[in-house]
Amino acid sequence: MSTRRQFLKKSALATAGTMLLPGFLKSLEANPFALPEGQKILVVIQLSGGNDGLNTIVPYTNDLYYKLRPQLALTKASVLQASDSLGFHPALAKLNELYDKGYLAVINNVGYPNPDRSHFRSMDIWHTASDSDQYMNTGWIGRYLDSSCKNCNIAHQAVEIDDMLSLALKGENIKGMAVKNPKKLYTILHNNYFQKISKNNSETGEPALNYLYKTLAEASSSADYIYDKSKIYTSGAVYPNSEFAGQLKTVAELINSGIETKVYYVSLSGFDTHVRQQPQHERLLSTYAEGVNAFVNDLEKNNRFQDVLVMTFSEFGRRVSQNASGGTDHGTANNLFVIGKNLKQKGFINGTPDLSKLDQGDLIHEIDFRSVYATLLTRWLNTNSASILNGNFKMLEFI
Repeated sequence: MSTRRQFLKKSALATAGTMLLPGFLKSLEANPFALPEGQKILVVIQLSGGNDGLNTIVPYTNDLYYKLRPQLALTKASVLQASDSLGFHPALAKLNELYDKGYLAVINNVGYPNPDRSHFRSMDIWHTASDSDQYMNTGWIGRYLDSSCKNCNIAHQAVEIDDMLSLALKGENIKGMAVKNPKKLYTILHNNYFQKISKNNSETGEPALNYLYKTLAEASSSADYIYDKSKIYTSGAVYPNSEFAGQLKTVAELINSGIETKVYYVSLSGFDTHVRQQPQHERLLSTYAEGVNAFVNDLEKNNRFQDVLVMTFSEFGRRVSQNASGGTDHGTANNLFVIGKNLKQKGFINGTPDLSKLDQGDLIHEIDFRSVYATLLTRWLNTNSASILNGNFKMLEFI
């Protein structure tokens, strides 16, 4: 009994979301190349902390921008001017390259009614696609997994390149998979401790413990498969030396290996820039742009970019006025990026932020983020967005 107690207390399967692996891996075992070229893949990038959209896509001709940010505003000369009124932060040179190729759509003023300025609550709203006064325990991608395979134990699965699974990927019946490194997963599940436990096939009379034993046994055998398949393609592309770029490199290797995954999820944190924003924001934007550019180039060289759409969001933007600490505080509406090879709309596809019409110092959203989700679900993942999002939201025209 003490061994069982230790297992329940110590097992990473119980605490780190690893118990979500077997269904996904078993689906691969049954049909390892069920996602051939031509099948659509969505990659979601989360900028955690609340990215400052106004210093990301800069309204460099707007006098109010400079008036409200006398020290924080980027000079007109430094901005990478992309239109008559908007330009990129200079650290986004590699993103600007994708814009010049026609691979980028920038959607301005994205948010939701009655915005919440709490990191945790606002991120929950984005993860669950709920109203601001509604609380849900399933995510929009998780519900997509549920709906795409209602009568079976497997579905088109989602993979998060992390140690923990975000709420966005948790469905009622089916959940995504969280793993940073297939080789590390393989090594962990093949150490002596887990191998010894996995050989215990006896019924314990404790349903929860039986489930953990069964889960571990399945994960151990299935980890071999994903590790072997992940070795089919090793990227020769040059990626920046950052954790974020490493996540994207892992995604590219899995895509190019033919593993059955419809949605990938990666994150870049650190955007809560209340104090001395300029150096931190510049570094983060450079990390983001250089990583994404390398990822797109990798997919293009392997003839897979046309199958992939990348969506980047943050839980909220920042306030329009700078604060007294050389930074910005929590705001509301923000810009959102969509990157793809065959976008129907590209560049800046809606109006610039109206700095003369604010709500208590904050930008007013014009596009509900669930319209972006609805468009991705319906036109890219080919599913019924209304049932997943619990309502009908206006479709956008970028795909």
